[in-house]
Amino acid sequence: MSPNDTPSQLAPPVSGAWRPGDDPGQRKFHTVTSDRAFRTESGASLDEVVVAYETWGTLNEAANNAVLLCHALTGDSHAAGDPSPGHPTPGWWGGLVGPGRYVDTDRWFVVCSNVLGGCQGSTGPSSTDPATGRPHGSSFPVVTVRDMVRAQHSLAVGLGIDRWHAVVGGSMGGMQALEWAVMYPDAVANLVLCSTTAQASAQQVAWSHIGRNAITEDAYFSGGDYYDQAEGPHRGLSVARKAAHVTYRSDESFTERFGREMRDQFDLTFDTAFEVEHYLDHQGDKLVRRFDANSYIVLNRAMDYHDVGRGRGGTLAALSRVSARTLVAAISSDGLYPPAQQTDLHAQLLAGGVRSEMLEVVAPDGHDGFLTRTDDIGPHVRALIERGGSRTEEEQRG
Repeated sequence: MSPNDTPSQLAPPVSGAWRPGDDPGQRKFHTVTSDRAFRTESGASLDEVVVAYETWGTLNEAANNAVLLCHALTGDSHAAGDPSPGHPTPGWWGGLVGPGRYVDTDRWFVVCSNVLGGCQGSTGPSSTDPATGRPHGSSFPVVTVRDMVRAQHSLAVGLGIDRWHAVVGGSMGGMQALEWAVMYPDAVANLVLCSTTAQASAQQVAWSHIGRNAITEDAYFSGGDYYDQAEGPHRGLSVARKAAHVTYRSDESFTERFGREMRDQFDLTFDTAFEVEHYLDHQGDKLVRRFDANSYIVLNRAMDYHDVGRGRGGTLAALSRVSARTLVAAISSDGLYPPAQQTDLHAQLLAGGVRSEMLEVVAPDGHDGFLTRTDDIGPHVRALIERGGSRTEEEQRG
């Protein structure tokens, strides 16, 4: 389907979540805990936590060639690869990752997991609560980025990786990558932070609030317990996605692509007429077929609570714990995570004694530029991770 086609005439599913019994595609599964509770930062307990993940390349004998990719809000473990029955969309960072690409899977063992609270194989609101045999739904707790990273750390242990050669992420993925370097400084050799921040801003929280409200005000949301209904809150989720997508792009990019083009002849009605409207409808329709409304709320709220300095004596004190070589990347036209946030993050990393580099890509793509401008960002990522040696190599050099 082209971005200018009308949305599918097939009724959207109640939830676009992956469920056991669906085609797993390239997913593998790691059990974080099944015999004891996983305690979240919010004080809640999850009796069973599973993380879905995918890998590319081969882990070497020394286990020192592993690279972790961290996905953004509506991403999942499928960072690279073609669509398939188990993966309805192409890999979300396929321009960066693969054989011979900037993160070369002929050399690096690349791992990407679906985050805790997600809906594509990892434990989240759509997962079965072992205590009830039904989806968690409204009972699923608030989780934080730190909770996500703790679940990923369990995966790393299960894979036999005690130190990532690099942790790479953008947007919410950058929040995870940053927390990795603060929570487990000895476990991260190199760090790439794209279009992200040390703490969510008031405007970012405001946009998140609008998106969540669109979902919770949907007549079919049912307080989050909609999984056994004939219809789910797909209208609210679609509106949330459309509003968010406007923040992901810039005015320049929308103007360049759509201008004031109309699909049909000029007619003064309230119906969808402009090409940009059709495009947003298409984006909303796509998301409701591969995502879950509750997961959108849970992950979106986790981004609001992101503050690397919380409980650590402030941002500078927290960033002083980072020992990894770091690349901070910004997109000049990013209106949601403006370059000033990345500049400030870079400055505080330097003030904390971190070896940090700053890259600003001049492009009209907006926030999504970290996904679309891989040929601008990729060479810098490759240079960082190929320059950064393993811990053993560093120790040998004294």
